Amino acid sequence: MTETTAGPGAGRLGAAGAAVAGAAMVTNGLAYLLPMLGARHLAVEELSILATVLALVAIAGVAGVGLQMAIAVHRARHPGAPTYRVTLITTAVAGGAVVVATPLMMIALRLSLTVVALVAATTVAVVLVARWLGELQGEQRFLRLAWAMGVVALGRYGGMIVALVLGADVVDTLVAGMVTSYLVLPVVAWIARPARPAGADGDSPTGTAMGIRQVASAGTAALAMLAVSYADLIFARQLLSPADSGAYAVGTVLTKGALWAPQVIVVLALPRLAVGDSRVRTVVLSIVAACGAVLVAASALAGGFAFRLVGGEDYANLGEYAPYFAATGALYALVFAAVNAKIAAGARWPSAPLWVGAGVLAVLTMAVAPHTFQGIMWCALGTAAATALVMVLSLPPATASTTRRRDAPAAQAVAAGNDD
Repeated sequence: MTETTAGPGAGRLGAAGAAVAGAAMVTNGLAYLLPMLGARHLAVEELSILATVLALVAIAGVAGVGLQMAIAVHRARHPGAPTYRVTLITTAVAGGAVVVATPLMMIALRLSLTVVALVAATTVAVVLVARWLGELQGEQRFLRLAWAMGVVALGRYGGMIVALVLGADVVDTLVAGMVTSYLVLPVVAWIARPARPAGADGDSPTGTAMGIRQVASAGTAALAMLAVSYADLIFARQLLSPADSGAYAVGTVLTKGALWAPQVIVVLALPRLAVGDSRVRTVVLSIVAACGAVLVAASALAGGFAFRLVGGEDYANLGEYAPYFAATGALYALVFAAVNAKIAAGARWPSAPLWVGAGVLAVLTMAVAPHTFQGIMWCALGTAAATALVMVLSLPPATASTTRRRDAPAAQAVAAGNDD
């Protein structure tokens, strides 16, 4: 009997990639639109509360990012493996952490008990939905994943946007966002309903149950990526004048654009990386590096336009620095791809170089480099380059064990037969 690997064809994969990229654009667009509307409809104090809550949910929601990545890797290796128990544990830990931090948030951030309760409730919904996103990603049902991502974005941001437009205050806006986050859960569960491979019988989940350690490893890596890629912005806020820190914030928009632009490639590749496909890992790193090179070249040619587009005419004179911010983002995109490859390979501490990089950046900016726009920019670029080099060189040898090779065709068959 000849073994086949009937994964999604090139045409279907291209359509899936476009769909996932579109869903990511919708998510990012709604995430940007919400604070813009808040600035127009809320008083300054209420706008500050909204921005703080969004940041807190994003930080606590890192547990959901880790859950999605861990489930995607596990489902790629073990199609049909149960994920219910680990989802409940992860959700309970994330929600519990917010509850435990309630006194700190009320005192340090001056949030009311009602607002903190809404943070905890929304966090639970954000983490819960990651289960189905991870299952879809791991089973390579990317078109359904794109639909699910769009629905999640509407649930997470759409309710708050509608509430703001209708003139709600900040508490009512947050309530609307919490309610819609829960309302979309059954919709996403329906989109991710189990797909049955040809010849399968029985409806019960099968396969090896995943452990919480896998989620903790992926979640810690996601948190480290968030910390190291945003650290320079925080240091700029702390060390520079308001005018210079504002200019630096505009530059970091270019960094984030270069960081996230090629990430759809990583989303599509993670299931194949999980089954030890060394060729895919090489292709992913090459594509991400090529995307970064193109973005850096474009920013070098049109740096003034890039700063003008992001921040307005007042920042056009900073165009000469655009390639450096873009290069920082491109290097972190490479780091993100390498982190995913390490998680897929089952590395024990995939985030270690990232935490070291964040610490080095802190020392350089606080104690070594001049406290200037350029000083922080060069520290960020140097740290990104060193971290990317370490991450790529420390990637484990790609091997596909007998078990992974045996599981891969089953997962790919699910994707090929059920991604509609």
